[in-house]
Amino acid sequence: MFDIDDYDYELPSSLIAQVPASRRDVSRLLIVDRKRGSFSDRHFFDLPDLLSPGDLLIVNNTRVVPARLFGRKKSGGQIEILVLEHPDSTSHGQPIRSCLVKSSKRPQVGTELSFEAGISGEVKEILESGIVRILFKGSESIDSALEKMGRMPLPPYIRREKSDSLSNLDRKRYQTVFSKNRGAVAAPTAGLHFTKGLIKKLKQAEISIASLTLHVGYGTFSPVRTKDIRRHLLGEEFYSIDTEAALAIEHAKKFGGKVVAVGTTVVRALETAAASNGKIRPCEGKTGLLVTPGFSFRVVDALITNFHLPKSSLLFLVSAFAGNEITREAYNRAIEKKYRFYSYGDAMLII
Repeated sequence: MFDIDDYDYELPSSLIAQVPASRRDVSRLLIVDRKRGSFSDRHFFDLPDLLSPGDLLIVNNTRVVPARLFGRKKSGGQIEILVLEHPDSTSHGQPIRSCLVKSSKRPQVGTELSFEAGISGEVKEILESGIVRILFKGSESIDSALEKMGRMPLPPYIRREKSDSLSNLDRKRYQTVFSKNRGAVAAPTAGLHFTKGLIKKLKQAEISIASLTLHVGYGTFSPVRTKDIRRHLLGEEFYSIDTEAALAIEHAKKFGGKVVAVGTTVVRALETAAASNGKIRPCEGKTGLLVTPGFSFRVVDALITNFHLPKSSLLFLVSAFAGNEITREAYNRAIEKKYRFYSYGDAMLII
């Protein structure tokens, strides 16, 4: 149950989605009934028929920052960075940000970097795991520069070239329709399947939607290097739950509606907030909650989630919610029926 090898599986590379579905809500949806141990195959646009009046969907309204930049070192060598911090982080009036760096040779402290649009940088500190602290300089802020010329921080299994015709598509489709609060380095992918039309149909079916914010951080996707999954440490991520969401959850619980978490990020925010007494109150903070089998869920009654990488903390959470055996059967079925996997792939509804 807690051995990392129990969360491994083989996936044909052809099932790793490289582009999004032609329309967000035409993605396939695997229905997983935990009580019956049964499975069925639908589409995401069927969601209003799969939930009940009074149910409440909780979505993550974080907005992905197009935080990948390509540039050169003063020596001429190419460099690629992913800016990991997006608050008003300053040092003596100048913006310094932690960045993940990819280059042929590891940059040293003092290395000068140049990017497009007159933005330059200087490496100020070397941290662990390929992360450095860079002081950015230029005629405009690094945040403004990223919005203008940054690339979406797609995961490495989605293959893109430096100059790729799909970049504009990624800017649109690697962002949910709920995106509002800037700060994530990756999309809350379960929310990618919603459209404005589907939201309208859900509301017509008396299924409510409320939102919270959890800024997805790089640590969520860090490889698990411990044999015992309970020893894995997640990086902390900022979350915020407002009064409207808290009241909506209280109302749903009071009148027998299911609280349906749209994505693992929503689960982690809600269960962190409810850790003390099982109640949700307006709050904000940081969470490094690692959910593994045996976890006691206090808030979430159902879960919408994409298919996750082997041996990942996201897969631990899904297994904790659905059960190890059911999760294994669901993934085997999805592979057999050629569902599309990972960020741009299909989804599951676990009830």
